[in-house]
Amino acid sequence: MSVSLLNACAPAAHKFQNSEIDYRNEPANMWQILKAYWRAERAAPVPKAPIPVRTISAAELANLDGPDLVYRLGHSSVLLRLDGKYVLTDPVFSERASPVQWAGPKRFHGLPLELASLPEIEAVVISHDHYDHLDRATLLALDQKVARFITPLKVGDHLRRWGIAEDKITELDWWQSYADAGLTFTATPAQHFSGRGLSDRDETLWAGWAIASADTRIFFSGDTGYFGGFREIGERLGPFDLTLIETGAYNTLWSQIHMLPEQSVQAHIDVRGKAMLPIHNSTFDLALHDWFEPLERVSKAARENGVQLVTPVIGAPLAVKGPALTHYWWRGEENAGDAIAPVAEVQAGN
Repeated sequence: MSVSLLNACAPAAHKFQNSEIDYRNEPANMWQILKAYWRAERAAPVPKAPIPVRTISAAELANLDGPDLVYRLGHSSVLLRLDGKYVLTDPVFSERASPVQWAGPKRFHGLPLELASLPEIEAVVISHDHYDHLDRATLLALDQKVARFITPLKVGDHLRRWGIAEDKITELDWWQSYADAGLTFTATPAQHFSGRGLSDRDETLWAGWAIASADTRIFFSGDTGYFGGFREIGERLGPFDLTLIETGAYNTLWSQIHMLPEQSVQAHIDVRGKAMLPIHNSTFDLALHDWFEPLERVSKAARENGVQLVTPVIGAPLAVKGPALTHYWWRGEENAGDAIAPVAEVQAGN
């Protein structure tokens, strides 16, 4: 179960908590963050050339034969084909990750597919309610295609207010599972926070997800700082064929709730992952690093730790088991270099 004031303390509090820290935006820390933004000098906060995006056609998605696949759509939105059924994580198809579409972080690249091209979706899995993960316009546009929305506790309240039917919503606490159509979804602990306004801080739960088909296991970290819970996730639910690990929007000033790339690699090792796909980068400017820095740092950390890293172009299919080699696409066509070499002995999972 999650560490929750709903369960542990006075019911009037109605706040969820992390298991290892009590994360607060203290005034002193907020002042440090404001100064960092004011003084920030970056060479490339956004791409200077178009990011490569592969178009996914409706005809391609209509083919349900073959091995389990994933398609990275941007940020933390990933389309999974598992046992011939589709699962979608944190779908954000709007132009901006913001409560309004006239301001806020704007996407760097176009979508690899239109919403109309999406097939029937067995499940949409949500990690938490921040705007770059829970997008009202996208969920409402998807509603008629989706059999079930699976969320952490209380996140379903947002969906109900937006008009999504009660019988399509499943809410889970940490370590609880939902199984249907041959797929199993287990909510896992994460170290983060929640809220979409000034007055609803931590009223909904945040989580990662272990997603299992008959043949494969995938770990989706959601947003999280590095914490001891990753090892327990690996022990209880691993090993994982593929991990989708948050690697972006980080800074030492808020590393408690967003991992640094080197910590992302360690989290992958802790959960006993085989191949690691870094997500939560290359779509929105949400921090103070250059847009490409997360992929450079995670590539270096993966090499140093013997981790098999996969970085597919947005929209390109990737096999969950035995994924093909990928390239340093963020360096540009002329500098992409050789394929990221496979690791003969992957530490994680051995």
